Amino acid sequence: MPGIYARHIAVAASAAALAATTGLLTAPSAQAAMPTPVSASTARTYLSQLTVAAEGSSSGYSRDKFPHWITQSGACNTREVVLKRDGTGVVQDSSCAATSGSWYSPYDGATWTAASDVDIDHMVPLAEAWRSGASSWTNAQRQSFANDLTRPQLIAVTDNVNQSKSDQDPGDWLPPRTAYRCTYARAWVHVKHHYDLRVDSAEKSALQSVLNAC
Repeated sequence: MPGIYARHIAVAASAAALAATTGLLTAPSAQAAMPTPVSASTARTYLSQLTVAAEGSSSGYSRDKFPHWITQSGACNTREVVLKRDGTGVVQDSSCAATSGSWYSPYDGATWTAASDVDIDHMVPLAEAWRSGASSWTNAQRQSFANDLTRPQLIAVTDNVNQSKSDQDPGDWLPPRTAYRCTYARAWVHVKHHYDLRVDSAEKSALQSVLNAC
């Protein structure tokens, strides 16, 4: 696996040079088609309304408490729905698995032609949500959050970039592609506001900085 991750990092760093050997394509003009987040001005208003508090504990957290990739329709689960939604020319087999297509990752500007190179990122990570208020939710509420196709909470991105993000908030991590940071901050605040999740002071400061530059 380290070799795969190293390949992805190299691709993101030198797209043109590696295009022929990695299958990286020219990035399309359109970005991934997650639901459009609120405007920057609305996001600034929403951010001012969020409760600011020290980040909670991870005690008791488990991804199993956020049941995800549930069945959405027929044989298709949430991951497969997002792969189809965010991709271009996606072909799925009878079990809904993507067999071909291309996926542009707005976090880093890379495009992939294998679904295995793509993760579905939770905009607000599950562990971050847990520490910000979701620990008091029911499993059903957490399941809705983890499979939310209505808010800008799920997006297809390069797998190792998603792994580098892990469960960090914007005070610690922002997309390496700076052109996407405004959209990212708008989406983050949109989701946190909808679910009434808290922000810590460093997270709020980072979001304000990004939104003020939008």
